Amino acid sequence: MKDIETILKESKASMQDTIAFLDEKLAKIRAGRANPKILDDILVPYYGSPTPLNNVANVSAPDAKTIIVTPYEKSIIKDIEKAIMDSEVGITPENNGEIIRLGIPPLTEERRKQLAKQVKGEAENAKISIRNTRRDAIDLLKKGTKEGLPEDAAKNAENDVQKLHDQFVKKIDDLYAAKEKEIMTV
Repeated sequence: MKDIETILKESKASMQDTIAFLDEKLAKIRAGRANPKILDDILVPYYGSPTPLNNVANVSAPDAKTIIVTPYEKSIIKDIEKAIMDSEVGITPENNGEIIRLGIPPLTEERRKQLAKQVKGEAENAKISIRNTRRDAIDLLKKGTKEGLPEDAAKNAENDVQKLHDQFVKKIDDLYAAKEKEIMTV
């Protein structure tokens, strides 16, 4: 049987992981300005094995409308260009033989709404994960009550779990609101 402190600690850690995951997901959603993180999921064939783009090239954003990819080896520039074309980034790369330049087009109103909807979905998934963590913790506390844990201690712990839940749901709402504002700002 787990003690109350362990259950609370594990629940908080799980909720923090959910927030970190959501933050990472939101960073990869394009919001109209250049962000090198949108290329993080791209894999480039490098000596026969798929390798993350940032392991074979330097990715930077010198200004708000441009991302520059500078390969460490000039021989793989075509592979990088093809990987970017095949990805879901939706931006056509310009290759000058030494670097690859990605011009970030301004978002249309329709695309902004799609991205806002996508962000809302990611936030909703994070809230579901937080609620599942709360449910699991409360189930463990109820199970502990049947195994000899004092009822009043379990009830207090349930209240603590609920406070944790509320705190992390507020963080999700804040992240969502900030990202939505960033997307909708023209």
